[in-house]
Amino acid sequence: MPEVKTTSGRLLSLDILRGITIAGMILVNNPGSWTSIYAPLKHAEWNGLTPTDLVFPFFMFIMGISMYFSLRKFQFRPSGHLMWKIVRRTILIYLIGVAIAWFSNFCYGLAGSEGPLWDRICQSANSFAHLRLVGVMPRLALTYFFGSIVAITLKHKFIPWLIAAILVVYAVILLVGHGYDFTTDNVIYLVDTAILGHAHMYSGVSVGGVNMPFDPEGLLSTLPCIAHVLIGMMCGEMIMKTKDNNQRTNDLFRIGIILTFAGLLLNYGLPINKSIWSPTYVITTCGLGASLLGLLIWIIDIKGRKSWCRFFESFGINPLFLYVLGGVLGILFGAISIGGVSIKGWINTHFLLAMVGDAYLASCLYAIVFVIINWCIGYILYKKKIYIKI
Repeated sequence: MPEVKTTSGRLLSLDILRGITIAGMILVNNPGSWTSIYAPLKHAEWNGLTPTDLVFPFFMFIMGISMYFSLRKFQFRPSGHLMWKIVRRTILIYLIGVAIAWFSNFCYGLAGSEGPLWDRICQSANSFAHLRLVGVMPRLALTYFFGSIVAITLKHKFIPWLIAAILVVYAVILLVGHGYDFTTDNVIYLVDTAILGHAHMYSGVSVGGVNMPFDPEGLLSTLPCIAHVLIGMMCGEMIMKTKDNNQRTNDLFRIGIILTFAGLLLNYGLPINKSIWSPTYVITTCGLGASLLGLLIWIIDIKGRKSWCRFFESFGINPLFLYVLGGVLGILFGAISIGGVSIKGWINTHFLLAMVGDAYLASCLYAIVFVIINWCIGYILYKKKIYIKI
């Protein structure tokens, strides 16, 4: 079961960035209609970068920072107790991700089937043959595990070299293995297909009108995510060793500018691509994440302007719980029907669209309303100072 604790001694700027990221993830995952989405709220079709492509990597960057804070309590020394803590949390996060995938199959299968109720339940529950085994939560689990192992077994002065090695090796793999081609010759497609099989992969990726099973959170593309988390961890170390907020801000801006411009320059030979988590995607998004954190420290901790950020703090203190909650509510709103129309469809079409008369605006408003619904639950936990640790 998740562990429930009260908050204490947390870094507010980091909580706000985490909260902005979680709110953003819930927002872009829950439009009123998938056919009516404003361009900034869409993922790039293949190569390229949109604001939506920033939310997941920002969270992974933040996870790396938080990982440093957590492991520092154990002085980065491996022990039986610490290893069990890492393994237990990895398994829990992974299983929650798979459980959400199963719950989605079950709910939509039940809603779309006919016949006796018990037969429909049994048929919908037995969806393991086409259950997606990877995804956002499984990727977080795997990167948390390998990132933590590196942090407690390798001297930290060597971690930047490991990060560089991972990204260089992955870049070579992509270039040699047609990694930037959306075809069946793509090395990522070949590896994921060989290990997972089409039935256990995401099938909704379409590029240039071509659709094929291709998992944007697959196994091979998780390799650069380890480097991604380790960059966050190095930033966490810098934050902890620097006591002056002005210096923290300067260091984060410096790191952010170097990484961002390096990623944008290398983009000419190694395109920024979220679906394959390209090396330039890692570098650029980590740079932007560091810059944004530096800006938040300057606004919140140096200038003391905190009143605007209370909304996001509610998301920031219970990030994974609220992300999971958003996923579960999104499934229920989409699967449960009222008069033959889903809750989501009724709110979006019969209420919002009828009110504003524009499909794109209605879809965006639905996403905002959905975020607020989740915030209401998060705010209750925030007011009670309850921290649900997954």
